[in-house]
Amino acid sequence: MGGGIRAAAVGAVLALVLVPAVTAAAPAVAAIPASEGAQASAAVPVSAGAPASAEGRPSVTLSKSEAGTGGSVVVTGRGWRPGTLLMMLICGQSVPSRGVIGGTNSCANADGRAVTTDEQGGFSKKLPVAEPPEPCPCVVHVATVTGEKAEADAIFMVAGHAVEPLPKKEGGGRIAVLTDTRLDGSSGLLTWFGSPPSRTLVLTVGNVGTAPVKDPVFQVGTAHGVFAPQWEEQQWRGTVAPGRKAQIRIPVELSAGAHGDYTISLKYGGKVLAEQPWGVGRPWGVTLFWILLCVVVPAAVFRIGMAVVDRVRPRRSTGRAGRHRALWPAARTLRLPRADPASRTPADAPASPLLPWFTPDGDPGAGVHGRLSAPHENGPTTQTRKGHT
Repeated sequence: MGGGIRAAAVGAVLALVLVPAVTAAAPAVAAIPASEGAQASAAVPVSAGAPASAEGRPSVTLSKSEAGTGGSVVVTGRGWRPGTLLMMLICGQSVPSRGVIGGTNSCANADGRAVTTDEQGGFSKKLPVAEPPEPCPCVVHVATVTGEKAEADAIFMVAGHAVEPLPKKEGGGRIAVLTDTRLDGSSGLLTWFGSPPSRTLVLTVGNVGTAPVKDPVFQVGTAHGVFAPQWEEQQWRGTVAPGRKAQIRIPVELSAGAHGDYTISLKYGGKVLAEQPWGVGRPWGVTLFWILLCVVVPAAVFRIGMAVVDRVRPRRSTGRAGRHRALWPAARTLRLPRADPASRTPADAPASPLLPWFTPDGDPGAGVHGRLSAPHENGPTTQTRKGHT
């Protein structure tokens, strides 16, 4: 009885292990009948994935592969994002396999053209031919201006332009960013009055290759808002050994009076390593200066004008004091000539004021010959020390 139970248990375990493997393999054979196998094998192969990969990758084609300065070439693109703003440039010292080695500094930036893709992600536009600052081999470089970065190159030859071999590709050494970038420094008083803002881009890189990287040349890009970055080469003095890391400090400076939102990018070997936003405040000192200038200059001109008018105005005979008094009519008074006290007569003397309780007839102060009744020397009642006389 116990042996039968053990045998049944072993059989059940084997069934659980073997049955899923058989059922998983069986549909692969039985799902496609023999009559339809040829059609299925012809419809499923690799050709299904090829169109999708070709459409997902941006591409550029040219109407002609060579043209001289002053001519033009029609650039056609496919596979770009719909409604994307692109920049087309003719760049020297470049091949599609290595990209634009010198960055946009190797391109004819002044003769570039912008184009926006249609709803299908395509475009077609004429590009004038101009000589790039670097010798050929040359390419027509198309890259996105906003949004996700994408670029494509097409081989092009500028007729009559110098041709030189490309610089040797450094092998073995590869630089990768290990830490987030930051901008060290602060704005001073001079920056508040329009001085160029400056910072130091700091980041830590490591050499993930097999050869040392000596004195690498980085490209620092400065972009304002939605505009394409302007690249400038900055060489870092030092050597990064394989498997080692180093801190990179690169100075960055904007133009005088710059303000707004900026993006600082770092590129090495044609690849963007890092991007750092930078918000620059407005130089309010310049605004304050112009406000003061608009107030002080008119006031100074007014004062100078008043001084000139005061000097050229004709003078009066009364002199300066009389001229100034003439400006205030309310202050003018009529001055009467004084009379000589000796020539005054009693009639000229002012009458003594009368009190309200005296009348002219009963004025006690009226005496003989107009004298008061007080004792005087000639009076009969005059007393002396010796008595009455």
